[in-house]
Amino acid sequence: MIPARYAATRFPAKLMQILGDKTVILHTYNNTVATGLFDSVVVVTDSEIIYNEIVNNGGKAMMSIKEHESGSDRIAEAIAGMGVDIVVNVQGDEPFVQREPLEKLLAIFTDEQVQVASLMQVLHEQQFIADPNYVKVVVDKNFNALMFSRSPIPYHRDKNITPVYYEHIGVYAFRKQALLSFTSWPITPLEAAEKIECLRYLENGMSLKMVVTQYMGIEIDTPEDLVRAVSLL
Repeated sequence: MIPARYAATRFPAKLMQILGDKTVILHTYNNTVATGLFDSVVVVTDSEIIYNEIVNNGGKAMMSIKEHESGSDRIAEAIAGMGVDIVVNVQGDEPFVQREPLEKLLAIFTDEQVQVASLMQVLHEQQFIADPNYVKVVVDKNFNALMFSRSPIPYHRDKNITPVYYEHIGVYAFRKQALLSFTSWPITPLEAAEKIECLRYLENGMSLKMVVTQYMGIEIDTPEDLVRAVSLL
């Protein structure tokens, strides 16, 4: 499922921006389908513009019925009546989707204890470590998430060591019931403060397994990201 909201605070209508010869959202949809990993790929949106962009280009899309605070809420509404097991949330602003990271993410669910999983990659550039648009995550030795933050975590106090900084990539996989539980819980204090929805899982005591990937391309959050994406394309 690809949640796709037309309005965006930092970059309005970003999903309909042209990247090469297609819109950002159409790149995301086509590249997700091209992985060959899924029984079905669907864009779920609040926008007739985005809906028409996908359907008119031969894709599958659904209109949300209600207003939603997050992509997870939007997906939960869409899959509530579906007979599905594992649901993957690919963000609409991730136009460089590849098979390998998603395949690694899905493989985690061979462990029946895993309810929710997500992707992360190592951040090397100091400017991105300090940038609040890049969500950072710290994990335990089993790669369970301990905390997500827009601040640099861990804090680099001891200059004799070099900490590893992970960027949380907003691609999730859920068991259906875990996602439905998430949407039944109220917004939690850390989630509200950081504006990071996956903190709701941690604050309700549900583990979130993180998977390291080497490459996920560029997430389109700002006009500057679109310029970088054009160069990568």
